[in-house]
Amino acid sequence: MRLVQFHRHGDAGGIRVGVEQGEGLGVVDLKAFDPSMPSTMRELLELGDKGLECAQRALASSQCVVERSDIQLLAPVWRPEKVVCVGMNYRDHCLEQNAVIPKEPIIFSKFPSAITGPYDDIEVDWEVELAFVIGRRGKHIKEEEALSHVAGFTVANDVSARDWQMKRNGKQWLLGKTFDSFCPLGPALVTTDAVKDPHKLGIRCLVNGETVQSSNTDQMIFKTAALVTWVSKFVTLIPGDVFLTGTPPGVGVFRKPPVFLKKGDVVECQIDQLGSIINKVV
Repeated sequence: MRLVQFHRHGDAGGIRVGVEQGEGLGVVDLKAFDPSMPSTMRELLELGDKGLECAQRALASSQCVVERSDIQLLAPVWRPEKVVCVGMNYRDHCLEQNAVIPKEPIIFSKFPSAITGPYDDIEVDWEVELAFVIGRRGKHIKEEEALSHVAGFTVANDVSARDWQMKRNGKQWLLGKTFDSFCPLGPALVTTDAVKDPHKLGIRCLVNGETVQSSNTDQMIFKTAALVTWVSKFVTLIPGDVFLTGTPPGVGVFRKPPVFLKKGDVVECQIDQLGSIINKVV
């Protein structure tokens, strides 16, 4: 399934959860189908199998469909407790920097307020990333059980202010990564059963129509299950938590000469089977 959050045009405060009939097609309004269902993705995930089973019934019914022209898609998860990010997690990205392959995941974070919609404006350097969302609570999760804690996958752009990341604030990454709008997410949360192998997906970023990143998620050093296991050693994972899993080569800062986004540029992040997000720089 392709689960989305949306609001109807003119009703910016009315967040709803829906199920896409197909990528780019109409959306079944889950709460209209079953008034007992919640209005946010995080609440839906907290229901566990009950929520997902209701979504499947709603999709099969073809009832309560709203047209895409009548709605605005939002980020598939809103205000998660945690946004966990992984640095230096693509072999080809490490090679681009002549960097040593990490022996354990390099973890940092974004504040939840950085999350913005799949087509909202952003304010610098691009980083297309595979993201996943936790669907089941857990701590000290075994790797062989880790994928059962994942609800699904989506597309992310780890927008980065390189001056703040690399030159200021003690060269810590946090502030350079977490300005408002620095985590476009979407267009849908594609449930794990609908993704054949999340680690064999083409992943690309285009700036003004020109491909600047092109790789495959098979280049990830630490895969989804390993990341869930590693992070759950330190913190309890809860439904709605978002993981960004790292970016492939081609980011602007490592180009010769470096290239940075400017006002009016359009960034499109694509991942096979998941879709694309398109954000304009303001």
